[in-house]
Order: sequence, then structure tokens, then C-alpha cells
Amino acid sequence: MYKGELKIKHPILHQWIHEVATLCKPDRIYVCDGSEEEQRMFAQELVGGHTAIALHPNKRPHSYLFRSTPDDVARTESVTFICSPTAEEAGPTNHWLDPAKAKEELRERFTGCMRGRILYVIPYCMGPLDSPFRVFGVEFTDSRYVVLNMRMMTRMGNRVLAAMGKEPFVPGVHSVGVPLEKGEKDMMWPTNPKKKIIAHFPKEREIWSYGSGYGGNALLGKKCLALRIASVLARDEGWLAEHMLIMSVINPQGEKRYFAAAFPSACGKTNLAMLQSILPGWTVQTVGDDIAWIRIGSDGRLWAINPEAGFFGVAPGTSFQSNPMIMRTIERNAIFTNVALTDDRDVWWEGMTESPPDHLTDWQGQSWNPRCNTPAAHRNARFTVATSQCPGLDPDWESPQGVPLAGIIFGGRRATTIPLVREARSWQQGVLFGATVTSELTAAQEGEFGKVRHDPFAMLPFCGYNMADYFAHWLELAKKTAPEKLPKIFYVNWFRRNEKGKFLWPGFSENIRVIKWCFERLAGNAKARATPIGYIPIKSAFDIHGLQVKEEALEELFSFDPEAWRNEITESKRYFELFGRRFPKELQQELAEIESKLSKT
Repeated sequence: MYKGELKIKHPILHQWIHEVATLCKPDRIYVCDGSEEEQRMFAQELVGGHTAIALHPNKRPHSYLFRSTPDDVARTESVTFICSPTAEEAGPTNHWLDPAKAKEELRERFTGCMRGRILYVIPYCMGPLDSPFRVFGVEFTDSRYVVLNMRMMTRMGNRVLAAMGKEPFVPGVHSVGVPLEKGEKDMMWPTNPKKKIIAHFPKEREIWSYGSGYGGNALLGKKCLALRIASVLARDEGWLAEHMLIMSVINPQGEKRYFAAAFPSACGKTNLAMLQSILPGWTVQTVGDDIAWIRIGSDGRLWAINPEAGFFGVAPGTSFQSNPMIMRTIERNAIFTNVALTDDRDVWWEGMTESPPDHLTDWQGQSWNPRCNTPAAHRNARFTVATSQCPGLDPDWESPQGVPLAGIIFGGRRATTIPLVREARSWQQGVLFGATVTSELTAAQEGEFGKVRHDPFAMLPFCGYNMADYFAHWLELAKKTAPEKLPKIFYVNWFRRNEKGKFLWPGFSENIRVIKWCFERLAGNAKARATPIGYIPIKSAFDIHGLQVKEEALEELFSFDPEAWRNEITESKRYFELFGRRFPKELQQELAEIESKLSKT
């Protein structure tokens, strides 16, 4: 018999447990305590039930491999809804569902959905427990895989219940959507793809997710609470909830500056957050790799906290060459999903080593060798691991007040047009940088792989309200402090290619050269040339000592093609027509000014 049954003093939480249990009809209720003993017990039960594979204890201690079904491998944006009172409040970039209709559909799905299963109650906290900016959540789920991941990704269990007291929390109800009749054998990865839905109620501060057991569809503290619901909280309370890494950069003189950076998924956020510098005396430390909550501090500067307690990273392409820090982080106490299994019970994925092993078991459990025409690991295969295991953490990564931001970086995956790095001449132009983020689609997203799409602020799938109002909120925030207190804003593009399709920039550890230029721009020490699209480095101000890049490639990386940019602005204006009259006039003016300057170039 499980322990932890209904030892709840929070009256509203007690009521929620009763309501969810009455609706979903689980066999039992289990309140997670968040202990190491509990984590190991659940993991062993899943191994015993052939749902998880225990990796070799000498190679990857206390680590496990899970395999999902082929129809449950990524976020599912097409069935992710914002259920705000009106469609206009959700905006044209979100899928909207009328709240009353949504509740009706959810009730139909969730009635009896946990029959034959256990209802796990997961009390968790986004942000350090002692932070005044923390947000409590409670996830109700019938998936032990979710429990294992949530313990790594959040602060979770009894300590959260104690800190929560009777404070408000964001409830999230999740079910794989596969009830079990008495004696019926469970699937290895239960899912109900035809009934899948992830619904957010910004006004009520609720999340309901059904039919998927994977990633952001099921770990409701991550994108659902920390971005979609939190972005609405931030709008209402005057702060920002952003899809951004946070890192500190230290120069040879010991000066430290903090940067936040926004990139669409699978575009190198984790690699940048854990950048290993090849420049003598320059060091990068990690605060977070995915989400930043940003507020104006008492000193007028912007301060950021990482609300998460774990990394949920894309495995393919991750290696000791691209990110040695995360490779050391996942050496133990890690969960892997949809990677390949080696014959000696370790994990492997494309890009992990220069050449693959002679034999593997692929992510679908099939025998695999290098002659196979299919990937061994799914291209959106993931690892989950606690942040505290990272050897390169900034000492203040859990500071209750956060860390002060000196710079904000936007970026996307673009083969042409966008320079390696540029700096906005003003906060207003910087907001336009964010609003015009475009990127080739990656494996973490639905759609045609490689197709370029607009992804403003890298928040397209995550903003919980009308994105035009979100742009305006960024502009309004700047009016609440002095201009000199605001971070400088930059835009980077590691993915520029030449005519033969080869990358012009080596990336990875060499990216410290770009960060160094940004760092030096904060104090006005690095020279740049003014262009209509911002300040671009001049070659003499950019550290190329020891860089193995040809002269013509550097020229192209820092090139500014007026004709290409006229087309870029035309496309941006076309896209912004989506927002109609809600689109901020300040950004219209910024576009018009750039367009005017381009016409004279």
C-alpha cells in the first residue's frame, strides 16, 4: 500500500483532490513526498513493469531509458489551446477554444479516465522556495513517468506543501487518457492520440492536459505554467515570463555580467547556457537553459530568476564537442526518452560520437546498425536531469532575488541574410528584434522540418495571450525605469550558410567570441558600424585570434545586404498584419524608420 494518502491541510487543494478524484475515478490517490526513496521506488516499479530500462549502474548510475509511441514524440501545438474569455484576447497566433466548450469537452474526456490507475498529486514550486517571485503549482496525473520527471524539473513534494501553507496555486490536471479495466494489461507507453488536448485557462489559472505522456504536454510546470500561464501573470503584475536561458559571463579582469537569451527550441540554448570558452580568461556559468522570469528590481535594473530546477534537453547533436558540461551533467541520475540503447546498456544518439556503434537498439526497440536508413534516436529525443548536477553552475543560480541582466540576446536558425551578431540602437529596436525572430523549424516543433517560420521572442507556442499585447507589454516595461538601467539587446545567428550549404561559423565554443563582443559593447569598448538594422561589429573589434574561418566567410558573416533586408522588412510587415490595430504603433514607426533608411542605401 502506498504512503502519503491525503495528508493535506490546504483547504482548496483538498477540495481539488476530491473533485479530480470524483471526475477521473482512480483506484487510489497518492500524494508525492518528493523523496529520493520515492523516486527510486517508482523507477524500479517501472523497470519491473517493462516500461523503463535501467541503464548499466557502472556506466550511468540510477539512470533510465523510456520509449514513447511514434505518435507521442513532441509538443502538440495543433491541439494546444488558450481558453481565454474571447478569441481576440488569445490572439491570432494561438489556437483558441471557448472556455465553456473546452470545459464540456474536457469533462467528457476526463470522466473515468483514471479508472484502474493511481492519481498522483504532485505539489511543486516554480522558482526557489525562498524567492518572493515563486509560483506554486499542483499537478494531478496518472503517469509515474511524469512524477519522475517533475521531481527533477521542479522543487517538489513535502517541502513544497510546507512552504505553500494556504497560498494560491495553479492546478494542472493530466491524464494519459487510457483507463484500465480490471485485469487489463497496461501499454508500455499509454496514450490516446485521437483525444489529445492541452487546454490553458488564463483567467482561472488552470491547465488541463489529456492523451499525451510526453514532455511539455505532460510536465505541466514547464511550458504550460512557467510560460503560458506565467506570461499572463506577468502581464497582469508587470513582469516578463520568457523562453530564455540565463548565463553569467566573466572576463579576464573578473568582471561578471549576466545575459538572458531567447532562441526557438533546439537552436542551441542549452549549448550557449553552458558554453565552454576557448578564449583565455573568459568564463561562462549557467543559471538556467530555458526559462527566465524577469522583474524590475529596486535599483531599476532588470533581474531574472530561473523558475526550473532541471534540464529537459534535446539529445541528438549533444556531445563532448558541442556541450561537454551537459554531457558531464547527465552521467548519473538522468532520464532518457527515445534515445538508442547500446549493447552494454548505455545510451547513444546521432552526433554523440563521430561514428555510431556497430549495433544498437533504436528508440522504437528495434535492432539497428549503421547501414539502417532510419535514425537510431528520435530527432527530438530528450534527457531530463537536475540542474544541481551541472558542474558549471553560477553560485547565484538559486538566488531568491535573481540576477541582474546586462544584456538580452535573440537568435534564430537562418541560412541567409541575418548577420552573425548585431546590436539594437535602442530598447524599441530591440523589441523589434524580438518581434521579428524567424527560424527554420526544428524537430521539437510540428510542421515541415527546415521551413522558416516567424517565432516572435521564441514565444510563438508559449505566449498565453494576444502577442500584439505582449509586444506592447515589453515596450511598456521599459517606461517604468531609466533607459540606462535597461539591458542592451543583441541578435545572433550561428547558422548562416554559404552557397554550397556549409555553415560559415563553427559555433559551439567559438560562440564565446560573439559573447565577448556583446560583453565589451556593454561598456562601449568594442567598435561597430551603424546600419539601418543595428550596430554590426567591425572586424578589428572582433576577436579572431586563432579562429579557423576564412576571410571571405567572415566578410559574409558580418555582411549587410540592403536588398535582402528590404525583402525581410516587407515580410515582417506582412506577418504583423495578423495583429491588426492591436500591433503597437512604436514598432510600426521602427519598421518605417528602417525601411526609410534602407531605401537610401
